[in-house]
Amino acid sequence: MRVIGVRARMRRLGCPTIAPKEYPVRKLALVLSLLPIAAFAQTPDIAPMAGRDGWRVIDSAKPYAAMVEAVKAATLANKMGVVTEAGPTEAAQKLGVTLPGNRVIGVFNPAFAVRVLPLSTAAMIEAPIRFYVTEDADGSSTLSWKTPSFVLAPYVADAGPELATIAAELDAKFDAIAAAATAP
Repeated sequence: MRVIGVRARMRRLGCPTIAPKEYPVRKLALVLSLLPIAAFAQTPDIAPMAGRDGWRVIDSAKPYAAMVEAVKAATLANKMGVVTEAGPTEAAQKLGVTLPGNRVIGVFNPAFAVRVLPLSTAAMIEAPIRFYVTEDADGSSTLSWKTPSFVLAPYVADAGPELATIAAELDAKFDAIAAAATAP
């Protein structure tokens, strides 16, 4: 059996191929296509999080990077775990696009999972529940999150009042983490 490269297979199938010298053009096109997103992201208060149902929002004088670290430290101090982290800022930099700091930090604890699962398998799609750290135009940061009781509310009717009790416990944990993270 003869092994042929991807480009050769694509030519055989009549698919257009991109010559290596065209890659910088594609990269430039991608970067240019992201510029409107970058401009939108840097415009303050286009879509503020404050005032949204179920959201808590705390403005802080802390710089973005310090807030990210403070949230992680406060999470551990409150006996919860950082389960996920994601944000486009670093990926955009690799493409040559500058975006303000933007990080989603997923927080949960297996002790809550083993209590939620017998009540509602469907509710576990919401775990981990997330904090959202954003960099403001002046270099400060904002910490936002949907309250666990708001996130889990759609499942309470089927799962019963025990899920609402767990959500209230999680609300207290998230409030404590936020208070510690935003403290001066």
